[in-house]
Amino acid sequence: MTPVFTYTKGMTENATSYCPGCTHGIANRIIMEVLDEMGMLGNTIGVGSIGCSVTIHQFMDIDMLESAHGRAPAVASGIRRAQPDKIVFTYQGDGDLSSIGTGEIVHAAHRGEKFTTFFINNAIYGMTGGQMAPTTLIGQKTTTSPEGRTVEQAGKPLRISEMLASIDGAAYIERCALDSPAHVRAAKRAVRKAFEVQLQGLGFGLVEFLSTCPSNWGLAPKDALVWLRENMIPYYPLGVIKEPEGLK
Repeated sequence: MTPVFTYTKGMTENATSYCPGCTHGIANRIIMEVLDEMGMLGNTIGVGSIGCSVTIHQFMDIDMLESAHGRAPAVASGIRRAQPDKIVFTYQGDGDLSSIGTGEIVHAAHRGEKFTTFFINNAIYGMTGGQMAPTTLIGQKTTTSPEGRTVEQAGKPLRISEMLASIDGAAYIERCALDSPAHVRAAKRAVRKAFEVQLQGLGFGLVEFLSTCPSNWGLAPKDALVWLRENMIPYYPLGVIKEPEGLK
């Protein structure tokens, strides 16, 4: 009998804590698939953050650390400098990275720290109750913007990838989406490229994943994919934002 599903090597068989339809699980899987294909599962250290990914160490069967809220880049900087032969990555949501942790990610990029960040952007605070995030779109309703975000009250949504791409120490920045098979395949290629940038010591790398949050968006999983496609991608365009120089 041909199995319809097998666990990706590098992922545990623990049931995830993500809500039905959340695309965090897709991001987890493709990161582990790439590490497996590169033969690097036993040579990688991941740093989790506070948010929906707070239990990520239960799903990724590699060496993992948990950081304080927003501080994953600082922890990863120390690990990578102490263990320069390891692949090191952070896995952070938009509430973590683009709000309380903005200073840490900006200065890690500024220093050209040689680790990789995977940035999950679902335009809302997921774990803590669906509050407005720096990435929440104009007009989007959240528990702290029940009538919709406005420019006058909160400014425009922050485009983290474009901001980091302006920093000299950032070597590679790409934005992907997890709303379709084609986009997931492109995201997996970006993950591999980001790890190659790190292995070649070219500088800081970040892959942004546009992701869904059906529970806090108040949508069915399939409708959340459509909402991402129709609302997030126009404001957060996909593609390579900064190419690495000297990538072999």
